[in-house]
Amino acid sequence: MRTTHVIRQLVEKALDIKKLTPEIENEINLELTQRGYISDVDYEALELLMAEMDAGRIKLVPSLG
Repeated sequence: MRTTHVIRQLVEKALDIKKLTPEIENEINLELTQRGYISDVDYEALELLMAEMDAGRIKLVPSLG
């Protein structure tokens, strides 16, 4: 059984490390593709991630390493 709000958990990971890695981005995209919908909680998490990126507090990086 899969955990609910996986996207929110991935966003929390990006916020913790202050980076959006290709690995996190790919996992988010995979979740969206597999589900075909997004919960309100996950949507709000993605909005927060985008706001943090727009403000320059989260950097898009080529990889975690």
